[in-house]
Amino acid sequence: MKIPFLQDFVELFFPKVCCVCGSPLVGDEHSICCNCLLNLPEALTAQATPNYLEYRLAGRIPIEHASAQLIFKKESGTQKILHQIKYHDNQKLAITMGRQLGATLTNSGKYNDVDFLVPVPLHPSKERKRGYNQSLLLCKGIQQTFFCDIEDTVLIRNQRTESQTRKNREERLENMRGVFSIRDKKKFEGKHIMLVDDVVTTGATTEACWQALKDIEGIRISIAALAVAGDT
Repeated sequence: MKIPFLQDFVELFFPKVCCVCGSPLVGDEHSICCNCLLNLPEALTAQATPNYLEYRLAGRIPIEHASAQLIFKKESGTQKILHQIKYHDNQKLAITMGRQLGATLTNSGKYNDVDFLVPVPLHPSKERKRGYNQSLLLCKGIQQTFFCDIEDTVLIRNQRTESQTRKNREERLENMRGVFSIRDKKKFEGKHIMLVDDVVTTGATTEACWQALKDIEGIRISIAALAVAGDT
């Protein structure tokens, strides 16, 4: 239980600041100020067909649609947001950004027949260490503005992999080979699922998920990501 007076006293000496610009947060702002939130580099992929994310996956994954909310570049506001979500236990920010992504998906009108939101899974040991799966938190945020069931028990991660950060595309693909599997194929038979991830860089993780999903009868797959890597 938070004591309002004590909370105000702590924030007087340790004010909450925006994770992007470092300015003090005011009112209902959480983790990111309104100015930075409104000026993040939007990918606008839900409005265009084909779009940058679809081009990135073209020829590799037969998808229905693909949308990302933000452009990711090193040292950008998007990178700071992703680091807050993945490495600084900022679960509330993940849900906030998911809600933004969900509104974009809803407004596009292209995803009205999606049956399930499917978060890219973490290996159980990694999820226990982190305490949460950021992709599942994004799904929970998406669900606030894009009304769809979440299914996070069918696609599972059965191998823990090395970090992808310093690997090129070929190394990432090899690193992800055979990482995912399916627990119950019938759940997704004839369904349109939306695979949700925090960021798509080379697309190796997305492709590895598709390899596990592709033999399910009648499945259709769309992709949604908080960010897609731009030119760095």
